[in-house]
Amino acid sequence: MMSFAGRLVARSGALAFASIALAPHAARAQATEPCSGHWVGAIELPGTKLAFDVDLAKKGDGSCGGDISIPQQNTKDLVLSAVSVKGDSARFTIPGVPGNPTFAGTRTAGGRTISGTFTQGPGSFPFSMSLAAKPAELARAALDGFDRWIDSARVAWKAVGLAVGIVVDGEVVYLKGHGQRDREANQPVTPQTLFAIGSSSKAFTTFAMGALVDQGKLQWDVPVRTYLPWFRMNTDFATLHLTPRDLVTHRSGLPRHDLLWYNNTTSTREELVRRLAYLPLSRDLRETFQYNNLMFLTAGYLVGTINGTSWEDGLRQLVLAPLGMTRTNFSVKQSTADKDHAVPYRVRRDTIERIPFRDITLVGPAGAINSSAEDMLKWVTLHLNGGKLGDKQVIQPATLRDMYRPYTPISGVGEDRELGPMSYGMGWFVDTYRGHYRSQHGGNIDGFTAAVQLLPLDRIGIVVLVNQNGSALGELVARHAMDRLLGDARRDWSGEALARSAIANRTSRAAEEKKGEARIPNAPPSHPLAAYVGAYADSGYGTANVTLERDTLVFEYHGIRAKLDPWHYETFSGLRNPDDPTFENAQVTFRTNAAGRVDALMAPLEPTVAPITFVRQPDARLKDAAYLQRFVGRYQVPGGPTVTISLRGNVLLWAQGLTPTELEPEDGARFVIRVQRGTTIEFQQDAAGRVTGVRVIQPGAVTDFVRLP
Repeated sequence: MMSFAGRLVARSGALAFASIALAPHAARAQATEPCSGHWVGAIELPGTKLAFDVDLAKKGDGSCGGDISIPQQNTKDLVLSAVSVKGDSARFTIPGVPGNPTFAGTRTAGGRTISGTFTQGPGSFPFSMSLAAKPAELARAALDGFDRWIDSARVAWKAVGLAVGIVVDGEVVYLKGHGQRDREANQPVTPQTLFAIGSSSKAFTTFAMGALVDQGKLQWDVPVRTYLPWFRMNTDFATLHLTPRDLVTHRSGLPRHDLLWYNNTTSTREELVRRLAYLPLSRDLRETFQYNNLMFLTAGYLVGTINGTSWEDGLRQLVLAPLGMTRTNFSVKQSTADKDHAVPYRVRRDTIERIPFRDITLVGPAGAINSSAEDMLKWVTLHLNGGKLGDKQVIQPATLRDMYRPYTPISGVGEDRELGPMSYGMGWFVDTYRGHYRSQHGGNIDGFTAAVQLLPLDRIGIVVLVNQNGSALGELVARHAMDRLLGDARRDWSGEALARSAIANRTSRAAEEKKGEARIPNAPPSHPLAAYVGAYADSGYGTANVTLERDTLVFEYHGIRAKLDPWHYETFSGLRNPDDPTFENAQVTFRTNAAGRVDALMAPLEPTVAPITFVRQPDARLKDAAYLQRFVGRYQVPGGPTVTISLRGNVLLWAQGLTPTELEPEDGARFVIRVQRGTTIEFQQDAAGRVTGVRVIQPGAVTDFVRLP
């Protein structure tokens, strides 16, 4: 069997949690008692040094005890045995490891240094360790003045409020609210204030999946159809090969299609998973990174299915309950019922505006968690502890580290040398920050921004929650904190970003002022506005409605409305709706068929694929058997052939001869023959609404039939 030290050397190149690398403050710790203090040292192995740290303290019975952490072995707080610190000698052993690894040394430098020999089996190597301040103590010193910097940055970015939490080496070193959770009521942010964390929720979903992997209930790399036999994507290859790992690494080939779920409060998660079969892919499976919330919705639905619960109950059982995250919830309704919740805001044209909450319960596994900075620190601490909470291993360390592995490349070497190439793991973005390995995920949903960041090799975790829409502040606060904690030169990340933002805003406004130049002048619609009114449907996206209010068309989808401004010809442009500007400047183009009827609308709801075509739906009455009965009867061309119209269920049948065929409704009293779609059947009615005949319209011919008594 490989020796303890040898196993460490063999794993030195693997991803493992390492010792804290904080700003180099002089150690001021004094040894007031031989068995006390935090000690940092290294074993001198051939060609390398093996770092470790030891904490010593008196036990209740008066004997000496301690624990050891060895980063390269991913060993944290392993309890030592046979600890003896007497006079100038010190000795302790790591239990349960072959070769009885033992440290034996002599105290020097007034008791603040111990040097000696590490032995394991036949091997012996020199070691030394020195009394040092704990990483958390150094961190608190490094964060002196951090409060003032945050308050200044908050004002500069016009953020109403934020909560910040930082954990270092298992200890909370910063936890505070800044600004207001409710500006109008002048209520302050606290560490317990609830914020929407948006897409930072994704890591919770992958964590729950990992817990199921540990239980043997889920495998990452088998087809999703193994668990959901009815599951389908838009191509056979993706259907048969998409795996749970593909769901959470943004490599499915499916682009965002976010408007399918956005503001959708009527569909179920299963319905949306089933609609994936009708959503066009823009890339092949595993070809490239394409951020996708619907895949995470599917992952959450999978968690609930395998666990025999909902996604919410699965997370409560597998994540929240073990961590004691009692304030964390899954819906806007739960948050707003809490006395300490943040209100959403945005900045528009340099003005702070309060906006409504957005209910995104439907897409919960991708982004609907609400939490506080205090609760979120429990979450990041679990990650920094390798999935262990106290004495309980909530998730296996290997399963957790797998989530930080770079599965899908996003970017190569960029212009900023401080930020390394970025990839996506499973629920986490992965890159390097100023040379330090980083796993992080932001979150953005109406009026809220979150930043959750881990430096796992440095045992640093940072949470920033802001009640501002699409705010850069979360990432900037995290970067400034990391600069302080890592001892690097403090770069003015916020000032640089403010300068870029000012340029971007000026450019955006100038471009907006020129939008009319893309319009073709004097190009009115081809039809009266009433001709465009109707319900339009797509198998994937569902139904969109167009109505006429006075002299203006209104487009409505999932309860979001926008008035339509005639742009040119059959294209209309969405006007700004102050209550919900989602469809501002969105362009809708109507399609006219050969009969001159508006039969579809096309909307670019997903920019990476062709516009989504919504087909006009027939008047609801044309599927009502009682209403259709009025058309049943016999009709004849004077002196010519006879046809019979009959009713089967709620479908009209046309029979000119022996074999009847279905009539497919369009609108009004118009139908098409299903097996001969170029033929239109239009029933004629008198002023009293009585059906008097039927007109058959074909290319190059129009034939009138008179209704027989």
